[in-house]
Formats: sequence, structure tokens, C-alpha cells
Amino acid sequence: METRPHPFADLSPARVVAAVESLGFWLPGEPFTLNSYENRVFLVHDEERRRWVVKFYRPERWTDAQIREEHDFLAELAEAEVAVAAPWRDAAGESLHRAEGFRFTLFPHLPGQAPELENPTHLFALGELIGAVHAVGERGRFVHRRALDLDGMVLEARDKVLASRWLDRRQRQAYERITATLHRQLAPHAWSADQAIRVQGDCHIGNMLGRDEHFALVDFDDCLMAPAIQDLWMLFTAQEQGERQMQLSEVTEGYEQHRDFDRRELALVEPLRTLRLLRHSAWLVDRWQDPAFPQAFPWLADAGYWDGHLRMLEQQRQVLEARPRWLA
Repeated sequence: METRPHPFADLSPARVVAAVESLGFWLPGEPFTLNSYENRVFLVHDEERRRWVVKFYRPERWTDAQIREEHDFLAELAEAEVAVAAPWRDAAGESLHRAEGFRFTLFPHLPGQAPELENPTHLFALGELIGAVHAVGERGRFVHRRALDLDGMVLEARDKVLASRWLDRRQRQAYERITATLHRQLAPHAWSADQAIRVQGDCHIGNMLGRDEHFALVDFDDCLMAPAIQDLWMLFTAQEQGERQMQLSEVTEGYEQHRDFDRRELALVEPLRTLRLLRHSAWLVDRWQDPAFPQAFPWLADAGYWDGHLRMLEQQRQVLEARPRWLA
């Protein structure tokens, strides 16, 4: 059977340049490819030496309404002087553009480095930044974006992995068993819709750029309705009790410069970590037909990867059985 080329296969440097120049810019140089797999993202500079990040959205992932809701949230944050990259808009106020079948957006380039999660100054600054985002986020609600659904997303991820060809019989049986157990363990941690606010949704250190005590939050591609802890839990990485207390203290103190933090949500740290582990493997399986994925993640085809994944899930099962370690 003939395999259809992936849509991004047609996104040549010349087409990237032509798309941006169709908006009235002139690019004197070639686009530089940035590290992104879900979308295709490039760094360009125009004739005035302004640097832009151009994001081409993965076809059929988000609707136009969902993308525009992301952009409107960023504009609202920028209006409140929160450090984010709001999309460029043309004279008609449009931020979502089209060229040769692709949808794309321009964002101002924000330079900086990833934070150090062992640095108290950085942790305070990140907490303060996320608190500022959430102070705006709680003022309204998304209509078109997803809501974080613990139960539904666990089952969705489980089904994608079990429908794939990667697990052998032994691994499949083990995966069915451990994910069924995790699903039962996570069920009591569900939250009500009124606990959810608009959040960035994917607050790993690669999406926080800056230096010293000044950071910006980028890439709102996964923004959604969720409890506030969704944007905080990935900052909590320490294993030793003293370091855990330091991280928790600095982040929450910074956060509460803008908004009260409900410490009961700390019980969701490990459930959300578990959900991310499950969804990451499902994401790799789901995107395997994109040529970028076999090149970047060749170990997905190795039995050793799935054995390691099963071990991590078993460790999370044990963590979920214990008293929540991030609760004060």
C-alpha cells in the first residue's frame, strides 16, 4: 500500500520564507529550525533585524477557534504586562495566517536560558510568573480549548499504546495490568469543573526562558482548563525532604505575590506526574508516522524502552499508594 507523505514534508525553507513574506515582511536570511516536534517552528529575522518565531501548526490537531482562543489568552496576558510572547497581528487584527494549506503564526522571539530548579531565586521568579498568569487566567474561561480530564486522558493514552504494535505479549499483559491499577488509583483525585482555570498547560523548563530573576513563559500550544497545580508540579523535582521544602516554599511564595495557592492541590502532584508518563508514550506512538519522530526517538522500537516504561509506571503505583510527599 502506498504511504502518503506527511504534510510537514512539503514545508521547505522556501515555503517558510514565502509564507512570512506574504504578510508584508522581507526576510534577508534563511529560517533556522527550532526544536519542536508537535508543530514546526522556525527562527527568522526581518529587514529591521527583528527576530521572530514562526509556528506552523500541525494539521487537524486544533481547530481555528481553539488556536484563536490561545492567541486571545496571550494577548490578554500581555495587556496585563505578564511576560509572554503574544502573537503578531496584521492590520485586520488577525493572528492566525494561511499559506499553501498551512496555518501559521508569528511570535516575537524571547531570548533566554532555561531556569535552574535548584536555584531559589529562579524558583521564586517562576512561581511569581505563573501566579501572574493564573491571576489573569481565573478571570475567564476557555470555551473551545480542552479541559484536563484525568480519567478520560488516562484511558485515551492507554488505548493508544495497546492499539500499537510496539509491545510484545509479556509487555502488553504487564501494561494492561499496571495501567488498570493506576486508573483505579487516580480515580479519587478527580476535580470539579469549578476548580479549573485557564493555564499554560505544559510548564516544563524548556518553556520558561530568561536569566537571574526575570523569566518569560512561552508556547501556549497546550493551554487548557485545569487546576492551578498543572502549571506548577513540574517545578517540584527534589527527592530529599529538605530540597522538597525549599522548592515548595520558594515557588508558592512567588506565586502568592499575585494569587492565593490552594495547598490541597499538592495532592495532585504525583497523579499529574503519572498522567504525563502515560501520555508521553501514547504521544510517541500516535505521532510515529511523522518522519521527525523515528529520527528523534528511535529507541521507541526497542523492547528495552517499554520495559523501562513499565518500571516507571510501577514506581508511580508505589508512590500513589504512599502519603502525598508534597503535602506540608
